[in-house]
Amino acid sequence: MMQATIRQDAGMATIALAGRFDFNTHRDFRAAYEPLVSDDAVRAVTVDFSGVDYLDSSALGMLLMLRDKMGGCGKDVVLSGVQGSVRQVLEIANFSKLFRIV
Repeated sequence: MMQATIRQDAGMATIALAGRFDFNTHRDFRAAYEPLVSDDAVRAVTVDFSGVDYLDSSALGMLLMLRDKMGGCGKDVVLSGVQGSVRQVLEIANFSKLFRIV
């Protein structure tokens, strides 16, 4: 199971993920970011991966969907806390060309 916790501060929203980020979590992830798409106070979204120990190809697809939705309304998406095998998967998929990873 994955948990998604949202924090907002001064136009920045952070979605902190914990657990396995895979196909079974697509509803939870969408429910976490959907309100941020239409929130005019949010200018950028950071997805915090420091609590994620696994992600699969469907998680990559969910990140691309997030990027498209946020980009459609002029909001940046940043990936943070990426480490270990999660970092390897994102690097292999060339996500550093699509996202700012900090």
